[in-house]
Formats: sequence, structure tokens, C-alpha cells
Amino acid sequence: MASSNYDITRDNAERRFLNYDQENMIDKFHLKHDGQYLYIEFVGRDYRIDRSSGRTEWTADGFTHVEHAGFNEVLAICDVLCDSKEDCRLSGQFVKVNDLKGTVRSSGLGNDLYGKYADYFDGRLPELRKACETLGGEKQKIGDVSYLLHPFPFLPLMLQFWESDDEFPASLKFMWDENTLDFLRYETTYYVLGHVLERLKELMEADAG
Repeated sequence: MASSNYDITRDNAERRFLNYDQENMIDKFHLKHDGQYLYIEFVGRDYRIDRSSGRTEWTADGFTHVEHAGFNEVLAICDVLCDSKEDCRLSGQFVKVNDLKGTVRSSGLGNDLYGKYADYFDGRLPELRKACETLGGEKQKIGDVSYLLHPFPFLPLMLQFWESDDEFPASLKFMWDENTLDFLRYETTYYVLGHVLERLKELMEADAG
């Protein structure tokens, strides 16, 4: 079966990983490592990157069984490890994605980009809270459901969700540390969000049986 464009892009990113200084990655992000793999956590799962091929895999059982990571995962992990600034550090201030330092002001990729997820979460507040907590989220005060998540252990993301009512549809908002673009590219924030949302939905569906 022919590879999709997403798989081709993923595989190219894995090969590109080999052009970068792995010891620098280890030191910068305090990565666990051995002679064959670098290890990193992403959205509540453990990943490993083969140091000789760049192949990136995730596991749910301590690497007894592994799956080849998908497009969003590989692009996010490779961007952080390969292209983050040498002196990347958090500001502690949270802003919308189009207000990140270094962002060229634009209309962004669309305010309704995650509307289908807002609709899916609507009426499922207990399940959404449980999924956020399964991912290690820390409860916050703004919104009907609000959690501080860590897609990467060193990079936070704030989820804020409001249920629909008689006047307004369900609303889903994300806030990033102001210095996020020190860690990854603007477009990569959408790869990260896409995977966060899919993981939340996956956990909610699993909990529903």
C-alpha cells in the first residue's frame, strides 16, 4: 500500500533527526537515554527515538509492545528536540497562540478549528475532567473545565472549556506560555494540540467502554 503524504513527511522528519547533535538534546531536556534510544514523554505516553534511524515509537506497557508514532507526534517531538532555541525558557505568562512572542500577527488557522472537539466534550464534563487528570493535568479556575496540561514535561498548555447554554455554543480555548516559540514552531503548536485533543477523546471513549 502506498504511503500517505503524512507518513512520508513523518519519515522525512525522522531521517532529519539524525543530522542533529543528540548529546545536546540529552543535556538540554535531561532526556533518559541509552546506546540505542533517546526517551521522551509526550501527552502522557512514553516514546523512544532510535538513535541510528530516527524511528519514533510509543508504548503503553514499558516498551514490551511498541507502535510507530504518527505524523503529529513525530513532527512535534522532532521540532522540539532538533530546532528549539539553545536558551529556551518559560515566561510563566499564558497567552493565546496568536499572541506568542515572535508570532507575526494574523488571523491564525481559524477560531473554529477545534469546534468538533468542543461539541464532543459538551455534556461530558466529568469524563473530560477525568481524561485531563489521567494526563496529569492540574485543575484551574477559569471555565467549566480547566486544566494545566504538560504535552512535554517542560512545556505547559492551558485547556479551558465552557459548556453550551441557551445563548452560546460550547467553547474550547487553549493558552500557551508566552515563550512557547522558543521550543517549537508556530505551526507545530497545532500538531501538539491535535494530538492532545485526540488523546483526550481516546481516554474518554475508553472510559465509556
